[in-house]
Parts: sequence; structure tokens; C-alpha cells
Amino acid sequence: MSTDKLDLTGHIALVTGGSRGIGRASSLLMASRGADIAVNYHTRRDAADEVVAAITAMGRRAYAVQADVAEAAQVEAMMKDVIDNLGTPDILIANAGATADDLVVRMSEETWDHVINTNLRGTYLTTRAALRGMMRARWGRIIAISSVAGIRGSAGQSNYAAAKAGVIMFIRSVAKEMGSRNITANTIAPGVTETEMTAHLTPDVKQHYLEELLLGRWGTPDDVAEMVAFFASDAASYITGQTIAVDGGLSA
Repeated sequence: MSTDKLDLTGHIALVTGGSRGIGRASSLLMASRGADIAVNYHTRRDAADEVVAAITAMGRRAYAVQADVAEAAQVEAMMKDVIDNLGTPDILIANAGATADDLVVRMSEETWDHVINTNLRGTYLTTRAALRGMMRARWGRIIAISSVAGIRGSAGQSNYAAAKAGVIMFIRSVAKEMGSRNITANTIAPGVTETEMTAHLTPDVKQHYLEELLLGRWGTPDDVAEMVAFFASDAASYITGQTIAVDGGLSA
């Protein structure tokens, strides 16, 4: 048995939105430390298959599973599929997210609901589904990806900021419910990170954010993945109910 507390051998992680960006980087890093990975995707099967191929090339097991995390029936079907094909996950990375930016006065109810449902409802549904197996095993890790927008707000992103703030308090509440069962629950709040979700930003907006970053550079998915893998490991066994900003000092 490994004495390395960062080693994830013997664990199974379900990563929602695992085919791209932070989800992809987290899947690959946890696999490199020994975990088997269920890679959830919504529409991009090709990207999920690429992640699965990269993980199996490491000698780990991986499985791509489709689901819209905002739909309860699909989440339940996803969990059954993962258990049948890979085993019961004891690590959940609730990473799937969506943005649809607009000013409040122009934002449609459909735009509001889509972002709230994907980011907040999706975290609730996947956490609820994953906790059943963790409670039986009396060991588990819930790691949700929030955003610095959920800490300090963001003009033009009231729906996203509200959802991500909700994720922080939801996970903190889960930590209080599950601590006695040896299940930790923590949140990571990335800042401006080089992913497909930020690729649409204009050069002026990118420069504005860059000027606010104390470390003088944008974050990468790998920067966030390091914290994900840490929270998933035994090295973080005494940390729960916390929110860590991986944001280059943006929220300072």
C-alpha cells in the first residue's frame, strides 16, 4: 500500500464536464496518480473519447458517459451506468458548467434558468447521486468547481455569479451533513482561466482581467487540476467545508 498521501490508487472518480478544460485536466491528473475515471460529457463525445484514450494509455480504467447534469433522470441513469461499467465512484468532481452572459435588464428567464440549472441544480443532482455510495463506504470526496464570480460578483454574469455562489453554500452545507461519515466536501473557485468558456472574451476584457491579476498571468486548467487532485486525496483528509480561490490573486 502506498504511503504517498497524494496517491489515488484504488479510487474511482466521476468528473462531470470531464471532456474539456478544467474537467479534462483534472481527469488526466487524477488518473496519473492512480484513479480510475468516469468522464461525463453532455454533447462532445469525441472530446470525451480522447480523454478516455489518454487515461487508458496510462494503464488506468476510464469510461465516457453522457448526461445533462441538470436533468435528474439522466443523472440517475449516468450513475447506474458508471457503477455497472467502472464501479461506485468515491470521488465526485462537480465541474460541468455553462455561461450565458447578459445585463440583468436584458436577461431572459430562459437564459437565467439555463445557467442556474446547469451550474447549481447540476451540482445538487450529481452530489445527491454520488453520496449514496460514499455513505455506504464511509469515505468520499465531493469537490465542486465554483468561480471567483461567486465570491465577488461579475457584471453581465448575474446568473452565473448567483449559481456559483449557491454552489459554495450548497457544498458547505453538504460538508456539515457528511462530516461524521468521513466524507469531505470542498469548493474551488477559479479565476480567469484559459478554457473554451473564456475564449469568447474580447482583447479589452482580457487585458482588464490581466491587470487585476497579482501574479500577472491567466490561470490554466492544470493550475486548478492540482487543487482538485489534492482535495481528492488523503493529504486533504482534514479539510472540509472550505472554498479555495485558484485565481492568481484576483479575489484578494
